[in-house]
Amino acid sequence: MTLEKAYILLSILVFLIGLLGVIARKNLITMLVSTEIMLNGVNLTLVAVDKVLGRVDGQIFSFFTLTVAAAEVAVGLGLVVAIFRLKGYEGSSEIVHLRD
Repeated sequence: MTLEKAYILLSILVFLIGLLGVIARKNLITMLVSTEIMLNGVNLTLVAVDKVLGRVDGQIFSFFTLTVAAAEVAVGLGLVVAIFRLKGYEGSSEIVHLRD
């Protein structure tokens, strides 16, 4: 097995761990962390495929993905903290009650 294939398999594993965290957990902060893990799996795939193709485009996309993910975490964490302070909700199943 080549090193690039190992990186791609590792990125699939990291993405699936993040997906499992999003599906299995109800805590919003844990879901945000799991989303970050999924994005890191995608970034690893972009860089690994970029290495195979011998180009730089994957690294540029990975950089933009990291910046968007940082902004997503900042906004998401701010929303979670605001909802927790106002309503006392900390789980995703309780957020449904905000429609009422």
